[in-house]
Amino acid sequence: QVQLVESGGGLVQAGGSLRLSCAASGLTFSRCAMGWFRQVPGKEREFVAAISWSGGSTYLADSVKGRATITRDNAKNTMYVQMNSLRPEDTAVYYCAAKKTTDWGPWLNDGSGYTYWGQGTQVTVSS
Repeated sequence: QVQLVESGGGLVQAGGSLRLSCAASGLTFSRCAMGWFRQVPGKEREFVAAISWSGGSTYLADSVKGRATITRDNAKNTMYVQMNSLRPEDTAVYYCAAKKTTDWGPWLNDGSGYTYWGQGTQVTVSS
């Protein structure tokens, strides 16, 4: 059974930082591209970042470029996103997702292409 478990969310003041983690099990993590998405109630899911199976390629949404870093540790079956200079508009539930592919491309910003999803972790940024 595939499980993706996010952690690291919470309440932070504007300008602060958080590191979200996504622990994967039940799949060959090192053969998966991984992504972070976020969603605010009543709004569409938004792409945040993606990382290739090896970690050698990353892709960040314009909304977080310069403020976020996505990484992965295949030995630990875990993906991370470090988010700095947080803004109130970053408030959302953050989800990690996995896609069984060793390909890479900008199409990884499309959530419909991912097979597995976590339950999400809430990030709240206060002004």
